[in-house]
Amino acid sequence: MQSNTTPSGRDVLLPMFFIGLMFFILGFVTWLNGSLIPFLKVVCELSNFQALWVAFAFYIAYTVMALPSAALLARTGYKRGMTLALGVMALGALLFIPAARTGLYPIFLIALFTLASGMTLMQTAINPYIVCIGPRESAALRISIMGLFNKGAGIVVPLVFTALILSGMEQVSEASLGALDAVAREAVRNDLSQRLVYPYAVMAGALLLFMALIHFSSLREPVLDAAGAPADAGSCQGLLQHPQLVLGAVTLFGYVGVEVIAGDTISLYGHQLGVAHYGVLTSYTMGFMVLGYVLGVLLIPRRLSQRAALAWSAGSGLVFALGVALGSSTDSGWSQALLGWAGVPAVPDTVLCLALLGLSNALVWPAVWPLALEGLGRHTAAGSALLIMAISGGALLPMLYGHLADVRGSQPAYWVLLPWYGLILFYALAGSRLRRWAAT
Repeated sequence: MQSNTTPSGRDVLLPMFFIGLMFFILGFVTWLNGSLIPFLKVVCELSNFQALWVAFAFYIAYTVMALPSAALLARTGYKRGMTLALGVMALGALLFIPAARTGLYPIFLIALFTLASGMTLMQTAINPYIVCIGPRESAALRISIMGLFNKGAGIVVPLVFTALILSGMEQVSEASLGALDAVAREAVRNDLSQRLVYPYAVMAGALLLFMALIHFSSLREPVLDAAGAPADAGSCQGLLQHPQLVLGAVTLFGYVGVEVIAGDTISLYGHQLGVAHYGVLTSYTMGFMVLGYVLGVLLIPRRLSQRAALAWSAGSGLVFALGVALGSSTDSGWSQALLGWAGVPAVPDTVLCLALLGLSNALVWPAVWPLALEGLGRHTAAGSALLIMAISGGALLPMLYGHLADVRGSQPAYWVLLPWYGLILFYALAGSRLRRWAAT
């Protein structure tokens, strides 16, 4: 996917610096949702199902905007596409200001969709860019390093959000607001909502600064071969004839859904269990994901094949998901034993199992992509677009969890995780090996 000339160290390191910065920004904005969901649930007086419209509005943009983003990149090029993406993200951040001032939930959702639309364009640009800036045989290593930037941001952002937004909110809950009269309740809600104005204004300014940085940088356009070029309409024909791709897309749909549930509902669930530091719980999930990425860099492919890593991820995911659904909602001691050495406050067993799903989830995305695209040839670009669209699982499955949480309770609702980890296991053991559908 690169030119015949071997890239110099500067040709690789400088783009990796800028792309790593972009991955950090994407991670920062993405994993902000985990802290934002319980906050908006209180501020806008929402049910679990209504609060998880945050995830829906955010992740559905990847399906709606994936093909338009690819078409736009074909016209503008990758560098200009990155600058445009940052501009759209800045617009989304600015929309949080009228949303916070009015307290209207639909405006929050529009702002989130706008943010995610810019992120879709950014993802469409930087994923092939990081592959083609150096030797193909080391692309997996570069992707893993970018994953560390992305999930590392997921550790930082709940801490920042808690410090800036959730400080002093320990006594505010749906029950305490319900005990107030209408005027006092509205005053408290408005005060809490106003806390979002300054941070999102700063975020918009930072995104515009990064936009200028990329625009005036020396980033070069990537040299793409036919497999990396934008797909034409005809190239989509025949995609359904490749079971490894179709099953891979379904697997990624489920994977993104369970990843978002693990990352975005843990704070909501911890808040309902009375965990005092619920606002930073997404950091627990992201911390275990970072550990998973580090293990992947160390073990794949020297000690562990991609399929074996995927099977291990699915098996451990099944175990931890059972722990969430059946475990104790108190701390039995093993949480303290596991987290205490790092000076991290203990959490109930079910919350810890939910965080440990980050470890299980870390290697699924990098393992499924090469397995799903293997052997596609001229359909590679169109297949990639299909896999990007599978990110919509992050929009739909959390909504299903929210509905079940309202109807059956938050802990039983986590049973929704198990069939998807079963599907990931099937894909690792059998689905990824299929090259033709069985004759009927």
